[in-house]
Amino acid sequence: MGILAKFFDENKRQIKRLQKEAQKIEALADQMEALSDDDLRAKTEEFKKRYENGESLDDLLSEAFAVVREGARRVLGLYPYRVQLMGGIALHEGNISEMKTGEGKTLTATMPVYLNAISGKGVHVITVNEYLASRDAEEMGELYKFLGLTVGLNSNSLSKEEKKEAYNADITYGTNNEFGFDYLRDNMVLYKEHKVQRPLHYAVIDEVDSILIDEARTPLIISGQAQKSTQLYIHANSFVRLLKVDQDYTYDEKTKSVLLTEEGMNKAEKYFKIENLFDLKHVALNHHIGQSLKAHVSMHRDVDYVVQDEEVVIVDQFTGRLMKGRRYSDGLHQAIEAKEGVPIQNESMTMATITFQNYFRMYEKLSGMTGTAKTEEEEFRNIYNMRVISIPTNRPIARDDRADLIYASMEGKFRAVVEDIYQRHKANQPVLVGTVAIETSELISSMLTKRGVPHNVLNAKNHGREAEIITEAGQPGAVTIATNMAGRGTDIKLGEGVKELGGLAVIGTERHESRRIDNQLRGRSGRQGDPGVTQFYLSLEDELMRRFGSDNMKAMMTKLGMDDTQPIQSKMVSKAVESAQRRVEGNNFDARKRLLQYDDVLRQQREIIYKQRDEVLESENLRDILEGMIMTVIREVVQLHSGPAEEGEARNLQGLIDYVNTNLLSEGELTEADLEGKEADEMVDIIFAKVKARYDEREEQMGDEQMREFEKVILLRAVDSKWINHIDAMDQLRQGIHLRAYGQTDPLREYQREGFAMFEDMVAGINEEAAKYVMKAAIQNNLERQEVAKGQAVNPKEDEGGKAKKKPVRKAPEVGRNAPCPCGSGKKYKNCCGA
Repeated sequence: MGILAKFFDENKRQIKRLQKEAQKIEALADQMEALSDDDLRAKTEEFKKRYENGESLDDLLSEAFAVVREGARRVLGLYPYRVQLMGGIALHEGNISEMKTGEGKTLTATMPVYLNAISGKGVHVITVNEYLASRDAEEMGELYKFLGLTVGLNSNSLSKEEKKEAYNADITYGTNNEFGFDYLRDNMVLYKEHKVQRPLHYAVIDEVDSILIDEARTPLIISGQAQKSTQLYIHANSFVRLLKVDQDYTYDEKTKSVLLTEEGMNKAEKYFKIENLFDLKHVALNHHIGQSLKAHVSMHRDVDYVVQDEEVVIVDQFTGRLMKGRRYSDGLHQAIEAKEGVPIQNESMTMATITFQNYFRMYEKLSGMTGTAKTEEEEFRNIYNMRVISIPTNRPIARDDRADLIYASMEGKFRAVVEDIYQRHKANQPVLVGTVAIETSELISSMLTKRGVPHNVLNAKNHGREAEIITEAGQPGAVTIATNMAGRGTDIKLGEGVKELGGLAVIGTERHESRRIDNQLRGRSGRQGDPGVTQFYLSLEDELMRRFGSDNMKAMMTKLGMDDTQPIQSKMVSKAVESAQRRVEGNNFDARKRLLQYDDVLRQQREIIYKQRDEVLESENLRDILEGMIMTVIREVVQLHSGPAEEGEARNLQGLIDYVNTNLLSEGELTEADLEGKEADEMVDIIFAKVKARYDEREEQMGDEQMREFEKVILLRAVDSKWINHIDAMDQLRQGIHLRAYGQTDPLREYQREGFAMFEDMVAGINEEAAKYVMKAAIQNNLERQEVAKGQAVNPKEDEGGKAKKKPVRKAPEVGRNAPCPCGSGKKYKNCCGA
């Protein structure tokens, strides 16, 4: 097997190759050391000229890396090791460098970032939060500025001008959310000068697994308010409070699905005084009851969400951080608000959306670094075309990773955890305790307080002091309880004398459903060859164990007469846990893959619309585009009103004349005499000639400059309003499409088919609206470009701004189904706007 591994271990081959490249860089060390500061700085201009003259970045790599290495020694007092050079080369090649905690990922990134910035196309360094972005921009910015490059920080609070300046810098730091939202906002601007981003060139993503995997299921959304009644949530909530588990509803813990029983349905019908809960007119009520049940049974306070300042705030299950500004969709958030008795906010309407997967795949080259990516290698390769290269550590790992201890009950487990912490604290060894939920961290905290152990708690409720708590976590006798956020991106440095005590002890109170998160917790200890110890405590009542068959094991432990004070330490159990984690990871990968397949339908449409929008913003003269749209509309309307003579259909010439006169020409301008006895193609030519003449008249009245701006106003308004409605309609379709599976059809294929038909309808709608307004709209008030709707970014991490104001609702006069349509099409209302 050893021989086979030698031949087939791709990682080893890559490491060998990277070592050779790193040696070339090291060979230039003396040459670079001999240069003065000014000569070293002048190298940047030299590289830029050589790049312009046709040398590739690969040709410049060894020299550029050597320059940064020497610059880092002079400016930061840090000198990259060989393993950091190897990690930097992997990043430049568009791969993921898997480097353990404390191996200096931030310094590793400076070399490929500098090299790629030489092209002048801009490099984005992306981190998980604004604190890390501003810290790295400041610290590493010193080095880049010394070497003659500009650095920008793209933060949430910047104005458009400041953002533009940050993006125009050679290197731009920021968070994944901010880059994604800027892309969406850029495609909603009314003037091309208001765009802030340049074309997406090269990105280095720090904590790449967190951004491209954990957050890949959360699309970025810019939304506006949709007016809906909140009363139904309150009524459904009052009803659900009366129900009893197993009698009125069933709950499946594995799938987390809650369903009403026959008894529950009868109760619902009595409570709401209706005959049949499944009648079509009660669809909304049924949905509200379902969401309210889910809110009460499967969503737990201080685990899935917290209540803060009269608001329900989601807790990220992977990092334990609060996700302010993000809301559960499909009315679930409102149902939780009703359950917790806080003000119920309106549901929102999607105006622009993109997943991180599709945003980051738009970069010409993408790379990333993390301590834990190997377990998700398949996903990185399939979706992002990036290989994961495990870079060896600078010094061998001296950490002791102990086998899991399994207890029969949670109570026994927590008693053992607290005892372990107590003993280590007495010996003055620092301890980091990792928990999966806020609830657990608070339980352990109260148990430690009773034992008189001083400690810090780091969870989503207390993340303001994160940096400070993490700095103290390695001091003698320090005890830190942390949820999965556990100071990602910051190092726990050991205090004096801690190495002699065995280094940092990491205690896990539960296995996470993802092996990566467990590995991250382990990685907090034993950095740079330091000693350390890690121990996971499990119980047969833990969620992961419960969901994946711990019943047999529990029976076995009872048979053996084992009580709560005796843990078992079994490789078989650890393997069972790992296989359960693999299954969950597989399910999560499938869910993300499915999301991407659905989003790809929207991506293709989004690219077409955004390209069309850019054309409108960039073009000086849109008359040709508008004439093309008018011609399409005329063809369609002629075809609709003049059936081919051989089919024996009566031609509805009057309907055609009414439509054209109402929407494209003046009253009475097109007559029956003009079209009598003409073929369809001849009719199109006659109508188009009249419309063109009318267009010329309008242009003459307005003047060339005013007409050009008028065309832009009309087209932007048509594209934006139709596109926003289309996105929202696609969102609604997506939410209900899974029901098609009951009819033995593939929901994804149905979504693609219907999405395409809806897109074609939207394009026809844009054509019709643009044609109608450019020919008929009064000119005085239309020359100011207006946003179709003010959007609010729904951000997975930070709140993006206030709530949109409520707008007055105007009630239109009612029109009978068979009456002529008020739009002037000549059709019946039911066949036109009332369809």
